[in-house]
Amino acid sequence: MKAIINATIIDNKRVLRDYNLIFDDKIISLTKDNVPKECEIIDATGYYVSAGFIDIHIHGSGGADVMDATPQALDTISTALPEGGTTTFTATTMTMSQDEIVKALDNIVDNGDRVGGAKIGGIHLEGPFINPSKCGAQDPTHIQKPNFEWIEPYLSHIKMITIAPEMDGAREFIERIGREHPHILLSVGHSDANYKEAKDSFKWGVSHATHLFNAMPPLHHRKPALIGAIFDSDITVDIIADLIHTDGVILSIVERLKRDKIILITDAMRAGCMQSGEYELGGQRVTVADGMATLDNGLLAGSVLKLNQAVYNFYNHSEASLAESIYMVTRLPSDRLGLNIGRLEVGCSADIVMFDSEINIAKLFIDGDLRYERGEDAN
Repeated sequence: MKAIINATIIDNKRVLRDYNLIFDDKIISLTKDNVPKECEIIDATGYYVSAGFIDIHIHGSGGADVMDATPQALDTISTALPEGGTTTFTATTMTMSQDEIVKALDNIVDNGDRVGGAKIGGIHLEGPFINPSKCGAQDPTHIQKPNFEWIEPYLSHIKMITIAPEMDGAREFIERIGREHPHILLSVGHSDANYKEAKDSFKWGVSHATHLFNAMPPLHHRKPALIGAIFDSDITVDIIADLIHTDGVILSIVERLKRDKIILITDAMRAGCMQSGEYELGGQRVTVADGMATLDNGLLAGSVLKLNQAVYNFYNHSEASLAESIYMVTRLPSDRLGLNIGRLEVGCSADIVMFDSEINIAKLFIDGDLRYERGEDAN
């Protein structure tokens, strides 16, 4: 049993001082009472403590990608993420051949619970049910109409599907998922939907938007389109707060418009936590330089963002408080995916991060075990 003392604790948009956090593999108590004598004491003076961060959209990190479809790749991603505060992630696929996607899904199902770092909280199917005109860094040759049959064996493991609702067959697919698999978060993304098409999809069951602004038609005062529909609704959104995909001014505007409906993601590819150089994404060459990942044609190809950096950027470029910014990577993504994490409540998994005022991670616990500790000489 462990006890974190002298921390400023952030939980569910609350800031708590003079509390002690008692845990083993689960949260035991958050209390002002004296710490039991048998506890291992962790003095967090000068640090913040919150539930572990959750990344609902990440393709890879540490030199590996979910689409590599090997146990080693999943473990490499998992062990790279704790330095950025991530304790749980959804393994995100992308538009490749159906056979390659199925291999990746089989690998996640068979080996997802054997990783040594951040836990895999399910699957995010990003593609192949998207619009070729907004494919971004995804290969348009493998895009297909929404197809229930071949993904059916994996639906209990899938937590999120990104889909273009304007494509043929999308309505029937969305409504069937809603009826038969309500645990799956349906998200509009890589879409050229107009305002009416988008608003209609929200009625069918779409309740989230994937990497807001990216792979979407721009907002125009005479054509509000998809982004206009998103702002004119109460659906949640996720956003890549790396100051490359979205400018700091835009982060501030989104915070004012969507407030408690925002989830921060990385959309990281295999170069996450790696140095600049040449990498691969979905069979395409990616060059990483100055924190930007691009295809040969100049298109952005995911990011190399860490989730703690996303929190820092959003907090510093918007009016969101620190507690509100932490909510965007803890309680809200947990609630949207139906997971029993993201909060420091009794009985929840003891996934805990300790960080400084610049959101640098000092210590990280997963199921109560210390999985990351920042070195004394770290910058």
